[in-house]
Amino acid sequence: MARSRKCWERHEHQALGSGLSALTWVKSSYSASDSNDCVEVAHLPGTILVRDSKVADGDLLSLSPAAWAGFVAHAAD
Repeated sequence: MARSRKCWERHEHQALGSGLSALTWVKSSYSASDSNDCVEVAHLPGTILVRDSKVADGDLLSLSPAAWAGFVAHAAD
């Protein structure tokens, strides 16, 4: 049986450096504009970052584009 490849990683915000402040974070269109109860995503080359909007300087989830596409497709069902 083939082993599945890990397609996500958890990072501490500080470990990724100060370059994160230059990223454009996007909230879901399903989130209320005045609410912080959602996740936000940012795109890097080859990586999708996800964070909790209530803890913007907290841990981040790093996903491959294929894993993100799979998540979005599943969530849309």
